[in-house]
Amino acid sequence: MSTSAASQPKPGSGSIHVGVGGWDFDPWRGTFYPPGLAKAKQLEHASRRLTAIEINATHYKLQKPELFKRWADSAPDSFRFAVKASRFCTNRRVLAEGEEAIARFCAQGLTELGAKLGPILWQFMGTKRFDPDDFGAFLEMLPKSQDGVKLRHAIEPRHESFKDPAFIAMARKAEVAVVFADSDDYPEIADVTADFTYVRLQRSREDEPAGYNAAALDRWAAIAREWASGGSPEGLAYVVPEPAPVQPRDAFVFVIAGAKVRAPAAAEALIARLASDTAKG
Repeated sequence: MSTSAASQPKPGSGSIHVGVGGWDFDPWRGTFYPPGLAKAKQLEHASRRLTAIEINATHYKLQKPELFKRWADSAPDSFRFAVKASRFCTNRRVLAEGEEAIARFCAQGLTELGAKLGPILWQFMGTKRFDPDDFGAFLEMLPKSQDGVKLRHAIEPRHESFKDPAFIAMARKAEVAVVFADSDDYPEIADVTADFTYVRLQRSREDEPAGYNAAALDRWAAIAREWASGGSPEGLAYVVPEPAPVQPRDAFVFVIAGAKVRAPAAAEALIARLASDTAKG
């Protein structure tokens, strides 16, 4: 199935990119990946069925510039890679002490992804509480660009203390996105704080062939379209009552966790709905 239609924004809207976390997962072999497909060909296959992928390997260790270049060369022009930030930057008692680690992470060569570079995902442990001073210092350390390439940052807090208006104000001032986690385990924060939105869907079910039932897929497609057109969708959990200004925004939607074996099917089902909407428009 071609994914190009799903990546083309409607007039007055940003682009919508939909994908999964990583691309090397054994249960996807024979389900998402054709039987016998070489592992070296998995990214090429996935990038033609999906419109985005989170790179997970960067969370555990630095990668070489030539590897980022190889990944970029494997994917179509419309594809986007989100890059998961190093745990050595985020799994700290004092975030303000991580400036060197942040600089090293951003300089590892991720800009070799070129125009296919999407947001950097900074994910925090569930035990990390909101400390305004320390977190403010962390946000100030995030570079706006690297090697002449603009960087976009998405913050994923996983503790209820982040449901604080001060955090939303801080994120908006820094122009970083707050990840919306559709999860049973982590706080849901739908406030729009940047020029893009980032959602991680974590409730897919193995007893649903597409991970989610049709009504849920329709709902998430509608929400993604509203984010892309600049709105703040109703029915989500907001920290502050004041919505962000209405303006076109790129939207990144990743199917993560839950029944991971169903993640590609759920992402493809969302892409199909978005492509159908684009065709109608």
